[in-house]
Amino acid sequence: MANVANAVPAPLALHEKSPLPTLRLLTCGSVDDGKSTLIGRLLFEQSLILDDQLAALERDSRRHGTDGDNIDFALLVDGLEAEREQGITIDVAYRYVSTPRRAFIIADTPGHEQYTRNMATGASGADLAILLVDARKGLLTQTCRHAAIVSLTGIRHVVLAVNKIDLTGFDKAGFDKIVADFQTFAAPLGFASIRPIPISARHGDNISAKSANTPWYGGPALLDYLETIDVDEDKSGQPFRMAVQWVNRPHLDFRGLAGTISGGSIKPGDEIVVAGSGRASRIARIVTADGDLPVASAGEAVTLTLADELDVARGDLLCDPRNRPEVSDQFAAHLIWMSDETLLPGRSYLMKSGARTVPVTITELKHRLDVNTLGELAARSLTLNEVGFCNLATTTPIAFDPYKNNHDTGAFILIDRASNATAAAGLISFGLRRAQNIHRQGLTIAKSDRARLKHQKPAVLWFTGLSGSGKSTIANLVETRLYAHGVHTVLLDGDNVRHGLNKDLGFTATDRVENIRRAGEAAKLMVDAGLIVLCSFISPFLAERALVRGLVEQGEFIEIFVDTPLAECIARDPKGLYKKAIAGEIKNFTGIDQAYEAPETPDIIVGREGQSADQAAAKIVTALIARGFIDRMDMSDDWSI
Repeated sequence: MANVANAVPAPLALHEKSPLPTLRLLTCGSVDDGKSTLIGRLLFEQSLILDDQLAALERDSRRHGTDGDNIDFALLVDGLEAEREQGITIDVAYRYVSTPRRAFIIADTPGHEQYTRNMATGASGADLAILLVDARKGLLTQTCRHAAIVSLTGIRHVVLAVNKIDLTGFDKAGFDKIVADFQTFAAPLGFASIRPIPISARHGDNISAKSANTPWYGGPALLDYLETIDVDEDKSGQPFRMAVQWVNRPHLDFRGLAGTISGGSIKPGDEIVVAGSGRASRIARIVTADGDLPVASAGEAVTLTLADELDVARGDLLCDPRNRPEVSDQFAAHLIWMSDETLLPGRSYLMKSGARTVPVTITELKHRLDVNTLGELAARSLTLNEVGFCNLATTTPIAFDPYKNNHDTGAFILIDRASNATAAAGLISFGLRRAQNIHRQGLTIAKSDRARLKHQKPAVLWFTGLSGSGKSTIANLVETRLYAHGVHTVLLDGDNVRHGLNKDLGFTATDRVENIRRAGEAAKLMVDAGLIVLCSFISPFLAERALVRGLVEQGEFIEIFVDTPLAECIARDPKGLYKKAIAGEIKNFTGIDQAYEAPETPDIIVGREGQSADQAAAKIVTALIARGFIDRMDMSDDWSI
């Protein structure tokens, strides 16, 4: 966030403890629709700009302003140098305003499409959205996108602020048309209230007081409306929910479960259940820094002690036994995509929900949201700022509520496993019924039993490298030697698999992800059979190789990087594919017009410094013996290293 001086002296902590009711609001809309100017005008009219700040603002207005000799109030919020030079907001800027009747926490969010993710972040904590529209331009694509995100994030109250009304001569007909267009567009979004107000943020019309320039407008001024609207939602009437953020054990005689209550209320003696395990107990005490409480409700941070010793860890969800959340490893959710890297169904991400982080796979992209019409469009991927509806599967069941019922237990973020960057914000809609109908069947014969019968340890030998690097040749030599010494193996070759299991897949990034996902699942089944599985796939993406590693037990995945330089692969070109790719006859060819993400820490590296295929195979077999996967073999003659 930009390092901007506070517009008011009171810090957020003091502001939230104010005896006045607090309204969290968001300003949003398309770029240059006047969001920052509106906030600056509010601060100015409430005399919340200090004298030295006002003097600095006047100087900055002469340097960066867009209103001639007048004060440019947008500069009060646009704190980054890049924002001032461009006249736009990039980061989310927070300002705190108090009037005699109410306190406000205002999030000024960027309007540029590139920073839609920042806008979604600001929306996640707001009670009301002020959606600005330029009276001259009407509804724009970004206006509609922001309205859709406002609805998805659970904001039920919207002020449609038709700004720059002065530049249309305070035209009533133009205002009425914008209002009608928005009400038609927003009808499916289900807002509880929409209040249209014609304003001029630059000149103050209908901001703090009714303007004589709009005698045809019979509604309230913006500030009067914000001071009086009731947006409070009684979360104490919801089912009890508290995610455990910390197991507090300062000494042997105290064990408390700390967290913030996200729904309902609790008191000593009440029954609770750990949603994931189903184990029940009763509340013994509600502990706070100010002493024990007789009752605690939604929004309060407390430490709970239980009457029984239960196995509860960080990330577990405590709930009302009479009204439990869903517990499932498959669910449907809206995703607001926030990454420059495209969403690829089948790819594994990390899902952070509350205090818990688990691996998750996007199993299917059902549709992409058309932000102009709110229609559902067929799509195979999502790009930056797009919104889609997806099915997801986690590696272990999680407890959740639909987002519409509880924003805390129904929201999550996706994290890119390679870069650790936030990839998406997610809003759960419902658990998938298929997950309720499918259960794991217990088997009498285990993987260890099958492996013991074969006198070997099962493993996945994953050969990765460019086309023409020699992966298949080396894998075939390794399997030949293992087979000759009675080792039970199977070889999955990328080309061969595409003739059967994956014959329906192409070579787009999405198809490549699915190709490796299927191959990994097949390899896992064969590992469960006690086999040593040799897999020869280009597998260009780090994330998919990490996905396959995560499918098997620790130590069972051996990544073998056949590190043959691209120039040598092109020179070999055993199938003539590089020639066609360079000529443009083959698209999405790894190494030419699609990147290859080399392993960062492979288990074995072969193919360097002119190493022959026989030498590479010998090195791999030696490593298998050293790691105890197979017994010592005769390493004579051509198998010497």
